Amino acid sequence: MVFSCGGIGAMPDDHTRQCAAAALGVPLVLHPGARDLIRERMREVAAEQGLPFEPERPDNLHRLNMGMFPEGAALIPNPYNKTPGFSVASVHFVPGFPVMAWPMIEWWVLDTHCWSLHGQRAKRERSVIVYGSMEATLTPLMEAVERCFAGVKVFSLPCVDEQHVHGWHIELGVKGPADMAEDAFVVLRQGLEALAVHCGPEMVR
Repeated sequence: MVFSCGGIGAMPDDHTRQCAAAALGVPLVLHPGARDLIRERMREVAAEQGLPFEPERPDNLHRLNMGMFPEGAALIPNPYNKTPGFSVASVHFVPGFPVMAWPMIEWWVLDTHCWSLHGQRAKRERSVIVYGSMEATLTPLMEAVERCFAGVKVFSLPCVDEQHVHGWHIELGVKGPADMAEDAFVVLRQGLEALAVHCGPEMVR
């Protein structure tokens, strides 16, 4: 899956639509759904400005170029201003503006059409407060746990703002699929016992 952000406008420096069509060996065509959405947006803008909607005005005709997509492309709705992006197979083209690209990718592509690809396994995070130790001392243990449990990440968070609660400490933990994280945390605790470090409260998220 590929996401392409930017270059799908109608200015002289926007070349993404043309390049996609050339790569596919198909022509650019005005997508009927994109045409209708762009015209709807133009009508709204005219109403907001108190002006009549003139669809044949040169600048409005030019805006329809933003609906010229490679033949056979599918629309990606744009909840920000209705000017859509497009998809060709598993390649998805959206504007370069994050305020538009984010919801188009998240809501339409990922949450609507790619739900089956989302991680379905329950996640778990387990950690423990470690007193009087340094991250360099704990690093070999952290690396050993990650080698034993593929898919589990080990993290360490030195205290910088809660010293009035625990004094100097490190929150050391694991995160990943729930079943693996539980087993990895057992090994992590055993390693801490072998290092003879003093541990405090445990946390589960």
